[in-house]
Amino acid sequence: MKLTEFYTVVSGRVDTDKTKINAAETRRVLSEAFIVLQGLSAAEAADLFAKGLATAAKKAGK
Repeated sequence: MKLTEFYTVVSGRVDTDKTKINAAETRRVLSEAFIVLQGLSAAEAADLFAKGLATAAKKAGK
């Protein structure tokens, strides 16, 4: 998956009747998230991703 595809998929998932967000806003938020991530050590980033993926797995299982 390319980064632009990732942005598009995320934007489509979060743009709901209750939460209006467009692709440009999604890209901006994710861009800032990547800036934060690049400031972490590899171990910290890996730990953060592992926790995020575990949370996502729990949500997907509901």
